[in-house]
Amino acid sequence: MKITCNRDKLLQAFQTVAPVAPARSPKPILQNVKMEVADGIATLMATDLEISIRYQTDGVEIDSAGSVVLPVQRFGSILRECTDSVFKLDTDGQNTVIRGERSKFNLPAENPLDFPAIAKFEEAAYYETSARLLKELIRRTVFATDHESSRYALGGVKLEWADGKLTGVGTDGRRLARMEGPMNAVGEPTAFGEPTIVPSKALLLIDRTIHDDDGEVHLAVRQNEILVRTSRGMLSTRLLEGRFPRWRDVFPTRNNAQQVTLSVGPFYSAVRQAAIVTSDESRGVNFTFADGTLTLAGRAAEVGESHVELPISYDGPSITSSLDPRYLMDFLKVLDGERSFTIDILDGDSAVVCSTDDGFGYVIMPLARDR
Repeated sequence: MKITCNRDKLLQAFQTVAPVAPARSPKPILQNVKMEVADGIATLMATDLEISIRYQTDGVEIDSAGSVVLPVQRFGSILRECTDSVFKLDTDGQNTVIRGERSKFNLPAENPLDFPAIAKFEEAAYYETSARLLKELIRRTVFATDHESSRYALGGVKLEWADGKLTGVGTDGRRLARMEGPMNAVGEPTAFGEPTIVPSKALLLIDRTIHDDDGEVHLAVRQNEILVRTSRGMLSTRLLEGRFPRWRDVFPTRNNAQQVTLSVGPFYSAVRQAAIVTSDESRGVNFTFADGTLTLAGRAAEVGESHVELPISYDGPSITSSLDPRYLMDFLKVLDGERSFTIDILDGDSAVVCSTDDGFGYVIMPLARDR
């Protein structure tokens, strides 16, 4: 194989697939990225045997087609540190030579045939949604998962599809994030089953792979894996095993709850201020809704007290709920500061529900109050 590459394009593609390759593995071949070149396109592949990725890039002039296995650490460093806009790559199966204008690197080559086969998206029937929606769904749910829990199902986002709508749900048992939006079925694709729980790590990699200008994204479900295809690449991942919580029971239906509309920016600022004096032992902040004012009060014996007031449109009864400000900040940081959201509060012992007008819902359980 012998090619001339655009360094910037190859670097971007390499950095997209390289995070899939494990840093350590009993199979050293997995610590590499495989590249196949043909018809002016370079296809880069990586896998840890749980997650696999394919990603294409142009900007390649091919003198002779073929494939090569590239070590993630050393070849990645060459791409980053090289200052040439174009360089040549040549491999004979024994050695791989990378040449820049004033640099040359010689790396030992492994047999591309030893690299595991990477799945292809070959389904004729699949689901289709916008790249922007899928990225937003990932961003608004994956933060609420818990990859350290012994309940493996909490380490991913549960995906569901019904009536032309995709729903993603992430929870760690203390808060729950749900995002939904339109997704069409092309043909009669395999249904999303009860165990369609996508690992958080895979979702973050999918987010890196998808670009806003990709337009439509295709999804296909197999028995124990899900595949996501964009205009540039494809990522497949095994699904998590385990029982996911009955998340619909967590979203309360309360006709007598108080609903307050808040602006993200000012509320986020108030929460950050109140959280300054919290600690690992005293994480709670009291949120009191009363007489047109939201009062945030935090107190930790070893660090002091905070008292922050935020004018709001509220004339209902006084309600105080003790919440972990970190959970609220996680919700607020994925929203545009200019937008508004609705907070639904019943009393100090019930869950607080936050929602936006574009399908994003978030439930936080209150902390026990001792004051």
